Amino acid sequence: MMSLAYANVDLSRIGLDRVGCGCSSSQCGISLAGFSGRSYARSGRVPQRLFCRQRKAAICQMSAAQTSDATLDASALDGKSNSSSPVTVSSLLDTVADDLLTLNKNLKSIVGAENPVLVSAAEQIFGAGGKRLRPALVFLVARATSKIAGLKDLTPQHRRLAEIIEMIHTASLIHDDVLDDSGMRRGKETIHQLYGTRVAVLAGDFMFAQSSWYLANLENIQVIKLISQVIKDFASGEIKQASGLFDCDVTLDDYLLKSFYKTASLIAASTKSAAVFSSVSESVCEHMYDYGKNLGLSFQVVDDILDFTQSAEQLGKPAGSDLANGNLTAPVIFALEKEPKLREIIDSEFSEPGSLDDAIELVFKRGGIERARDLAKEKADLAIKSLQCLPQDKFRSSLEGMVMYNLERID
Repeated sequence: MMSLAYANVDLSRIGLDRVGCGCSSSQCGISLAGFSGRSYARSGRVPQRLFCRQRKAAICQMSAAQTSDATLDASALDGKSNSSSPVTVSSLLDTVADDLLTLNKNLKSIVGAENPVLVSAAEQIFGAGGKRLRPALVFLVARATSKIAGLKDLTPQHRRLAEIIEMIHTASLIHDDVLDDSGMRRGKETIHQLYGTRVAVLAGDFMFAQSSWYLANLENIQVIKLISQVIKDFASGEIKQASGLFDCDVTLDDYLLKSFYKTASLIAASTKSAAVFSSVSESVCEHMYDYGKNLGLSFQVVDDILDFTQSAEQLGKPAGSDLANGNLTAPVIFALEKEPKLREIIDSEFSEPGSLDDAIELVFKRGGIERARDLAKEKADLAIKSLQCLPQDKFRSSLEGMVMYNLERID
């Protein structure tokens, strides 16, 4: 098997050590040269019968007895068995349960207070469930670093930061659903499906604007720069993705940069900002940034694996949609290195009947899923190492558990 050493990409080579600093370097921009012009919102659904074959291929590397997605093995990262002390997702969030309860009460009123249409939209958005993992990470890092700083409780800035992060994340999902023409999100109809594209775009814009206003009122220039860069990164990620559809020459560096923009940037900025509001050292703040960055990259790789291995019902969106739309993710990039026929199929944009099925099967046969899983675990290891600066307590344990929870989704 080809060495995976190159998968441990030096992110500084693609600008990720610099992202979020608020600099005006020309490297911050995304070149539109080579925009493919291909349709962004292509439709495509993988036939249900394909999943039985996919699952069979994936399961051959696993135990027949699958662990529930809601249960974690505390030793998942090192491969040791520790079934006597399982950790549940709910227990990870229990450490900040009161903080999340307060956040949930505030979100609907914050978004919908000024407009009757947004009241209804907010009910749909924030009533659709979700684990609130991003604000949970804010609270966990805030409490872990507050302990270092000797603070007795979270500051109002910590709590407002968590609300801002969830608003920004939700706004990005609304816009993503419009771009992807997705009809369902977390088992519910999307905003643009219910109210039309115009209302959905305006609702997303309003939440971005509202979060920016709250962000400015935090009056911390370092955090303002961090979070403002995230909003810019979202747009850069969408442009990068749209300009690379069906491009079989996309590199792993390209993929990681796009994944940072679309997923990891927000998590990295939020975990670092939480540390900033705890007034801990710059070194600890940077470690929290690295934790969020690598957790976010690992999270995105896992999501991209699940797009191949789970059904539409499990995903809450059409399965196999990334490849059908020409968005080439880690499993495909790895498989392309070993299978020329896959390039031919993708270049044809699945014009032949059954060609999408054939392409997915080749991704499995050529080890794309296994190598992407290794990449996710490498990033997870880096995230865990970044937590060594924190005191060993329940908050650090929960942060470690978040990393393991992510990996458990594909094990």
